[in-house]
Amino acid sequence: MSNVADNCLLTGSGHGGNVHAFRRRVQAAGIIDFSANINPLGPPEWLRGVISRSVEDLGHYPDPECHDLVAAIADRGGYPLSSIVVANGSTELLYLLSRILLNSRVLIPVPAYIDYARAARLAGKPVETVAMREEGGFRLDPDLIAARIQPEDLVIIGSPNNPTGAMLPAAAILDLADEFPDSDFLVDEAFLDFVPDGISVGGSRDNISTLNSLTKFYAIPGLRLGFGVFHETVADALRELLPPWTVNTLAQAVGARALRDREYQEHSRTACLALRESLARGLAGFNQIQVFAGAANYLFLRLTGSTTAVQLAGALADKGILIRRCDNYAGLDSSYARVAVRTEEENARLVAAIGEILEPGTARPRPQRKTAALMFQGTSSNAGKSVLTAALCRILLQDGVRVAPFKAQNMSLNSFVTLQGEEMGRAQVVQAQAARLDPDVRMNPILLKPSSDTGSQVIVRGKPVRNMSVGQYHAYKDQAWAAATACYDSLAAEYQVIILEGAGSPGEVNLKRHDIVNMRMARYAGSPVLLVGDIDRGGIYASFVGTMEVLAEWERRLVAGFVVNRFRGQSSLLAAAHDYVAAHTGREVFGVVPYFHDLDLPEEDSVSFKEGIYRRPQPGQPHVDIAVVSLPHISNFTDVEPFLAEPDVHLRVVSRVDDLGTPDALILPGSKNVMSDLRFLHDSGFAARIAGLAGRGCTIVGICGGYQLLGREIADPLGLESPAGKTAAGLGLLDIATELKGDKTLLRRTGIHIASTLPVAGYEIHHGISTGPLPPALRFADGSGCGATAGAGRIWGCYLHGIFDEDRFRRHFIDGLLTHKGLPAKQIILAPYNLEAAFDRLAARVRASLDMDRIYALLRL
Repeated sequence: MSNVADNCLLTGSGHGGNVHAFRRRVQAAGIIDFSANINPLGPPEWLRGVISRSVEDLGHYPDPECHDLVAAIADRGGYPLSSIVVANGSTELLYLLSRILLNSRVLIPVPAYIDYARAARLAGKPVETVAMREEGGFRLDPDLIAARIQPEDLVIIGSPNNPTGAMLPAAAILDLADEFPDSDFLVDEAFLDFVPDGISVGGSRDNISTLNSLTKFYAIPGLRLGFGVFHETVADALRELLPPWTVNTLAQAVGARALRDREYQEHSRTACLALRESLARGLAGFNQIQVFAGAANYLFLRLTGSTTAVQLAGALADKGILIRRCDNYAGLDSSYARVAVRTEEENARLVAAIGEILEPGTARPRPQRKTAALMFQGTSSNAGKSVLTAALCRILLQDGVRVAPFKAQNMSLNSFVTLQGEEMGRAQVVQAQAARLDPDVRMNPILLKPSSDTGSQVIVRGKPVRNMSVGQYHAYKDQAWAAATACYDSLAAEYQVIILEGAGSPGEVNLKRHDIVNMRMARYAGSPVLLVGDIDRGGIYASFVGTMEVLAEWERRLVAGFVVNRFRGQSSLLAAAHDYVAAHTGREVFGVVPYFHDLDLPEEDSVSFKEGIYRRPQPGQPHVDIAVVSLPHISNFTDVEPFLAEPDVHLRVVSRVDDLGTPDALILPGSKNVMSDLRFLHDSGFAARIAGLAGRGCTIVGICGGYQLLGREIADPLGLESPAGKTAAGLGLLDIATELKGDKTLLRRTGIHIASTLPVAGYEIHHGISTGPLPPALRFADGSGCGATAGAGRIWGCYLHGIFDEDRFRRHFIDGLLTHKGLPAKQIILAPYNLEAAFDRLAARVRASLDMDRIYALLRL
């Protein structure tokens, strides 16, 4: 037997769950404890909130009568209040009860929980055991028990039994109590909550007492909480012996809440049963292991080959896996062990580890190591997750790692068409470019494009499904999740590392139930999480702490640390705040990323556009003024981003008609709801002002939805964006009519701008067809035309997104505005739209800001 097993698995009184001793002796990390039978689902999600709310009561002594907790127990079991006694764990009641009952001896069916006999002996009572038959699977046989009972015995029965998991049906217990009215029966129901349709015998007979544990089923062993149901005279005697305030304030609050949580109870029973059956099948696959039938959240095993359970426990301990060897149970030898039921992944690791020990060299299925992954989540939307994801993709690429980005679900009006004609979020396109990959819809399997305040177009694997309300999408979530996981698995199989991005915040408690992009996705991918906060907004450290406070325990375990983003100043000044967060959450800050003023990368979404990030001071040299109308349903606004780097362009985003002024050019960008945005232009006064600008010779350009808005009318016969059959008058600057169609155009395009003959390229994403007598603005490689031109070429529009990404065409456009203004044309490219240089610049800054050694450790690279 290994020293680890000898020193750590049988410490103190020989209980399982003593991981503290194990850690002290071997300095181990990542221990998986199968020796303690705790609910593998972990505590209920409300636990931390109840504890936090109860902290203000810690300045007072606990309620000595545990009024709320006792009421919850009585309500759940239908027990009289006077029969209930609560304590600091059910074991405390076991030891007291052995002292106050006047039985002449204690009879225990064995094997059994070792403290039954210890409590009796400490109380000075002789102990007799009745061995359950191994050939019967250690079934609790009421006839064997009855044959040994004498008057004035105390019979202690664990049901389910610890360690075997065997049950003695409630009816059989009641029959024994009726048959032997001069004997007392103590039934330990510590694991009964795990049994579907389990029936308690508490309060059913005067000579029956029951013990119940809340710590195991609700996964709160550190709180220590249990109760018993007794005859009223026994209950009164126990209360006299218990010290005052034996149950602390936090335990009382948690217990009362737990007993009323029917949803958690049912979910735990169902989930634990499925996990137990799966683990039993895995262990029964070994010729050297006999798995006994049981009803609790653990399995009782016998090693039948040359390896003993003691040796197996030692070998597993060397791998950081603890099981409960059972050679110190009465009637058992070194061939027996007990293993708890844990999570699916942990159970698979146990089976694999046992296979390596019992059948070395045998080809057995092993749990596949998931592709290395790391996820950025935020304390809020627009915290900088997308940019950091792109940065880490480029850093890993520079370090020779095959890396790809992934975001299960993106809500954005800024989309892109892949080479395969599939639509995905623009943020993941940028991240793919950072990793020098072709954009792939598997990187963003679900795209939601808001079409109203309460609904979105749902795009799955690059193809539109339909418009859905929030309720309809929630009903669709199972299909969306299946698509997201299938795409992730396919993508992960091709790369060494996946860098995932979350959405919004994992702390949005109103959205967590339907989450498929944050913690649920991180758990599926086996990905640690770095929580990103925007310090420029303020409140970042409260956001770190607050987010952790509203996360469930399994979610908290996924959070590896924090990233402070967009800091202006000296990062060493933040040390005290970082110490506070570490002390409060147990997680450290992985780095402080400075505020970048010159990223020159496409922004994630219209949040940045509308918050003014696009608003920059006027250039100091002669320049042209380009105004972009901020439509309420703006989409693909990144079409204008290439202008931001031009030294002779002042790009303005205009939300109010009074701010429009007299620009040299006005651009109407894309729109996800042209009918609504057209109404906005008319109602706000923009339509009249734009017509006035056109009359004064201003250059006016419409891209996609903006192109449709420039026409004389827009018809919506199918009711895609308005009541069916509605036709609305456009701005009338182009002689075109648009009809919105059910089918969506998704195309990549290359061609020329006809007037200049310069090459252009981009993509089309639109519902609707526009027709009219005007000459087209563009000619594509397949001979088709697009757009329309009027006003001697000063008013034009087209469906091509990304047209201004082309350096030569963009310079031609700017030079035309300069000339019209009486300024000399430059005729050379001044600001190449070079994302490669921007990615490398971003990677260098982020690499210097983050603790990359720790990030590589998280990735296990």
